[in-house]
Amino acid sequence: MAKKSVGTIQTGSKRLTKAIKMVRSPKTGAYTFVETITTPELVNEWMSKQK
Repeated sequence: MAKKSVGTIQTGSKRLTKAIKMVRSPKTGAYTFVETITTPELVNEWMSKQK
């Protein structure tokens, strides 16, 4: 399924997190990486979503 890698980025007063997950394509079976920069509170919600 998805392997997660999370890094914390601090810019000024905002705290952001860069999350990367590995998603398998149902069509070809190849893995791709999907990245996003979001707040730490929303990381688990984004990780649990199916792409």
